[in-house]
Amino acid sequence: MISEWKHISVVGDGAMGTVCALILAEAGFDVTIWSNFPDQAADLQSHRENKRFLPGFKFPENISITPDPEIALANPDLIVSAIPCQFIRDVWKKLAPHHKPSMPVVAVSKGIEIETLLVSTQILESVLENGTQVAALSGPSIAPELAAKKPCTVVVAANDEDLAIRIQNAFSNEYLRVYRNADVIGVEISGATKNVIAIAAGIIDGIDAGCNAKAALLTRGVVEIRRLGDALGAESRTFSGLAGVGDLVTTCISPVGRNRTAGEKIGRGMTVDEVIADTSSVIEGIATTHAVLKLAEKNGIEMPITQAVGSVLNQTASPREAICALMTRELTNE
Repeated sequence: MISEWKHISVVGDGAMGTVCALILAEAGFDVTIWSNFPDQAADLQSHRENKRFLPGFKFPENISITPDPEIALANPDLIVSAIPCQFIRDVWKKLAPHHKPSMPVVAVSKGIEIETLLVSTQILESVLENGTQVAALSGPSIAPELAAKKPCTVVVAANDEDLAIRIQNAFSNEYLRVYRNADVIGVEISGATKNVIAIAAGIIDGIDAGCNAKAALLTRGVVEIRRLGDALGAESRTFSGLAGVGDLVTTCISPVGRNRTAGEKIGRGMTVDEVIADTSSVIEGIATTHAVLKLAEKNGIEMPITQAVGSVLNQTASPREAICALMTRELTNE
């Protein structure tokens, strides 16, 4: 059974926005995908498939596509915000005049805005400024696997439990299980920072540093993520859950994950600019690395892995030099 919601709008035409639309349409909702790009909207409507970001999965009849904000936000019961973190503010400033406070928003993007150091839900709240209820949907959810209906488990975080329950019911089905969590900042920090560790995991793959190195990276990466989350008021247990360890493992091992793949290319000798030019989707972890370093400095948090990734991205150290610096740090307790 679906809730009393009937109409859901998805803001964003990337892989995750598209797979959310497919899931919700299958559940019986009337879904509208809004694209910021008229040409892409026309392509989606013409082919009834996202050939650019999620090819091979046809749209059912109850998915419509539009580049018109007025149409997309005419009367949705829920809005799924699938805009990459660094672009949320600009896009939602464009959408805000068409948004009503009664329309809750669930963010599925993972990142930290460089200029403000805010996570996705915080950016939405700061742009809308009208008391809109917001939530975050996060966890290990590689879009092509989810579109292929392979088993997946994620978590929805919201301050309002009723909203979390409604979103949980809307998305859950026989291949997607959704848990609830009240720790919004913990879920958001987990989702953002795991992309930084994923770049490091890719670098390890790129230079063939081995499985031992990757295991150590993931283990110590969780320590760093929890350390930052604790400073920001998150609940420690969140980082051992789906949004934390779960998403971290998937992102660091998936052969199609954008952040891990970017790290692997860097490890093999490509520059950051070359990697960005070679990738059709946004690599959230690159911008997030710089944002996390700012947050760590602001809060006096030690994050050596993130610092190492930053040094590679800034080209002040080679991948092997960065790993050597990590391995030769002062010895201490675990």
